[in-house]
Amino acid sequence: QVQLVESGGGLVQAGGSLRLACAASGRTFNNYAMGWFRQAPGKEREFVAAISVSGGVTNSVKGRFTISRDNAKNTVYLQMSMLKPEDSAVYYCTADPSWTKVVNGGGSWGQGTQVTVSS
Repeated sequence: QVQLVESGGGLVQAGGSLRLACAASGRTFNNYAMGWFRQAPGKEREFVAAISVSGGVTNSVKGRFTISRDNAKNTVYLQMSMLKPEDSAVYYCTADPSWTKVVNGGGSWGQGTQVTVSS
């Protein structure tokens, strides 16, 4: 399985921006679909975005979040802008050769990075 390490989380005021990164190792990054989920305290895990091996994307936070990947760095990013307090959560990176598994949460997982948005 691929190993995933998230970074870039932190505390930001409402309306601000953060860029999360997920570094992958252990497998061929270019052959993996990648995605982001988030989970707030007391709530179920929520799909955020995913990107395919060819660069196709799907995004549940339209307009404010953008997912991208840099294959040379074996890294996937989540650019978050116009953040709201309800965006506060632990953000998890996921990966799998299967697009379906990534979108449905069936792939490998990182340990997560905390995002806290204050009002």
